[in-house]
Amino acid sequence: MDIFKKILRKWTATSLVLRIFIGLVIGAALGLAVPRWTGIGVLGLVFVSTLKAIAPVLVFVLVASSIAKAGGGLGSRFRTLIACYVLSTFIAALLAVVGSFLFPVTLQLGDAAQGDAPGGLADVFTHLLTNMVTNPLQSVSSANYIGILFWAIIIGIALKMKASATTINMVHDFAEVISQVVRWVIQFAPFGILGLVFSSVSESGMEVFTTYGHLVLLLVGCMLFNALVCNPLLSFLLLRRNPYPLLFTCLKESGLNAFFTRSSAANIPINMNLCKKLKLDEDFYSVSIPLGATINMDGAAVTITVMSLAVAHTVGVEVTFASALFLGIVATLGACGASGVAGGSLLLIPMACSFFGIGNDVAMQAVAIGFIIGVIQDSVETALNSSGDVFFTATAEYYDEGKRVTTVE
Repeated sequence: MDIFKKILRKWTATSLVLRIFIGLVIGAALGLAVPRWTGIGVLGLVFVSTLKAIAPVLVFVLVASSIAKAGGGLGSRFRTLIACYVLSTFIAALLAVVGSFLFPVTLQLGDAAQGDAPGGLADVFTHLLTNMVTNPLQSVSSANYIGILFWAIIIGIALKMKASATTINMVHDFAEVISQVVRWVIQFAPFGILGLVFSSVSESGMEVFTTYGHLVLLLVGCMLFNALVCNPLLSFLLLRRNPYPLLFTCLKESGLNAFFTRSSAANIPINMNLCKKLKLDEDFYSVSIPLGATINMDGAAVTITVMSLAVAHTVGVEVTFASALFLGIVATLGACGASGVAGGSLLLIPMACSFFGIGNDVAMQAVAIGFIIGVIQDSVETALNSSGDVFFTATAEYYDEGKRVTTVE
């Protein structure tokens, strides 16, 4: 028993990032050496499934508890945060437009793919509003974060107005219990990453690069430029200080996990844990992180824009600057609703293509290609989106603190 405790203490004392890196290397090596040992991939499946299972409960209780206990002063932070989320998504869409004009991509379109895509922005927002008022228990069980946020805020306000201090403390204690469970789960992240990397390497290999290399490079290039240049610049304009230490922390501790889990929902607990390590205000980040998983969609905006313009180039549609600018707006609005649509950002490609007069049958072929390259596209997209949630949460809080210090002085 003592030996087990010593091993456990040694395990938890070792840097989580180092343990994840070791798991990554071992997973890649096993994927190349013994690709038929598919049982190894179960580790990744179990890890992601566990995070997905606990994340909705965590978000609900944390948001309700934070709203019930919150004092004043959060409003200005949320205004700054939402402005950062929306502006960065729009910049990502415009960056994708520029990249597509500088390095145009054409696709090999074959038989039309099958799928159910939204017909326009009205469909997207109708879906969002419908999800918002879904039964709260059903929202938690189905990981409908729009509904979870809506009902958690409503219940949190009701608790603040009507509940006794004892009841509010009980809700807060329950939130702490769920948070502890999440911390235990995160300790097993190295094994989960090992399994996820093994599955990716053993199943996909290098075929994605050989067939769709140009498209993958354009998508990844736009996302990396957005992550490493545009988002830090936006943060610098607000804080007037070097944003890269914060950015690299977010990429290392949030983006790395999100890259392999390929799930913003699964990364919510990891992001909240990172916010706690950064000593951010729990009342703020318990709402801002799940909100970011819904509307901070830089990677989705890049995917929608690049893929729709690739279809336009392939079928010979002339895209003017005005129409490209409008596409950026459409991609921004659509990306903010991507998490509420089955299939995420890819199924919003036909919606964007419709503004160029491109039919659904042709556009759905691009969706099929998107699923083929998804092992890379979706990984980088999720890493960009999820790390940006923490990055802009910290930026908004530091900006608010700076304003308060200036006011006091």
